[in-house]
Amino acid sequence: MRTFDLVIIGTGSANSIVNERFADWNVAFVEAGKFGGTCLNMGCIPTKMFVHTAEVAYTPSEAARLGVDETFNAVDWPAVRDRIFGRIDPIEAGGREWRATNSPNQTVFAGEGRFTGPKQLTVTVDSVEETITAPKFVIAAGGRPQLLEVEGLAELPGVYTSDTVMRIDELPSRMVIVGAGFIAAEFAHVFSSFGVEVTVLCRSEAMLRAQDDDVSARFTELAQERWDVRLNTQISKAEQIDDGIRLHTTSGAIDTELVLVAIGRVPNTDRLNPEATGVELHPDGRIKVDEHQRTNVEGIFALGDISSDYQLKHVANHEARVVHHNLLHPDSPKASDHRFVPEAVFTHPQVAKVGLTEREARERGINFITATQDYADIAYGWAMEDTTGFLKLLADPDTGQLLGAHIIGPQASTLIQPLIQAMSFGLPARKMATDQYWIHPAMPELVENALLKLDLPH
Repeated sequence: MRTFDLVIIGTGSANSIVNERFADWNVAFVEAGKFGGTCLNMGCIPTKMFVHTAEVAYTPSEAARLGVDETFNAVDWPAVRDRIFGRIDPIEAGGREWRATNSPNQTVFAGEGRFTGPKQLTVTVDSVEETITAPKFVIAAGGRPQLLEVEGLAELPGVYTSDTVMRIDELPSRMVIVGAGFIAAEFAHVFSSFGVEVTVLCRSEAMLRAQDDDVSARFTELAQERWDVRLNTQISKAEQIDDGIRLHTTSGAIDTELVLVAIGRVPNTDRLNPEATGVELHPDGRIKVDEHQRTNVEGIFALGDISSDYQLKHVANHEARVVHHNLLHPDSPKASDHRFVPEAVFTHPQVAKVGLTEREARERGINFITATQDYADIAYGWAMEDTTGFLKLLADPDTGQLLGAHIIGPQASTLIQPLIQAMSFGLPARKMATDQYWIHPAMPELVENALLKLDLPH
């Protein structure tokens, strides 16, 4: 049995933990999939590259309201796909090669790892098993798309997840997206912008239900204008037909060429068997960690999607920095800060949030006030002729501190950043609004005006 100083399972955010400060550590990396993890290879980075292309393709559909006669002709799907992965795939290969060849104290195992005893990991590489051990482990093996348990669906060609749909050979003429969250909303925008007829099957009464209720309602309304959105719909059966797939649903039969299952993601703990080394799990399969990213087993840390309920790359990166510090400084551990975790949905219109929703504030019995600013009522909103976007703020009426911010509209993922900063550093809403310049007429006036609308003491 080979012994290392540190074993890292997963090469997403955890890959950044080991730098020159670990030069005298003997480190093993275990990676069952693509080097660099989900975000680089089949998650946030390639999807946003597709989203940007989709924004360009979708622009003509909104040009007429500005008095511009613009036409969308076609998308060269292979060219788009190959351009994107022509950038991504060399980064993946380069990262793997750099770890494997440039660092004599580091070993890369390109295979599945599974705990078989206390701090013992059996790794299978090309059908050959080897058991390794170390006093310290970092479990950061991420998650994978949740599959849909519907009679006949798994056996059919033409059924994809977010891991696979971006590499299809050609665009279908029509597709069904099962799901109503981040992934569904982003891919619905991408493929419909490219000319695909999109149907979205949502088992609940709205899309993006994790967002503030007003944002979810507005997005659902806009989605229904653009796609065939079937709310409160369940699939009972799937079958092959001559020209594709037939889904039998509670809202009738739907024939399609491609099905994208986008109902969420599950942690990869079932593939690792962490219970064999004594690590405790949440009921949903996530690894339990404390504020220092430590599991209940001394020397074993976990981070990212395998332990976090956020499933966001910037959260995993933050947690990796915490683990990096705590491995080097066990006597003065640093805690993760999950107080003000932002998120964004890169669909059309964009959606972004940080902090509490109204529903969450009420459920927790927190006293709050709100203010809403429409894009339509700021100068740059006039320039865009935007009539649907808005920013909604929640604040503590006693302290003036922001409690939450929710945006639906152009550049939402960018506009949310100063509000994240204000919440993170305790800047009161009134001071933020009045003690600095706001460029006029620019989009950030959406934030300024919303802050000024809060009924707070001067």
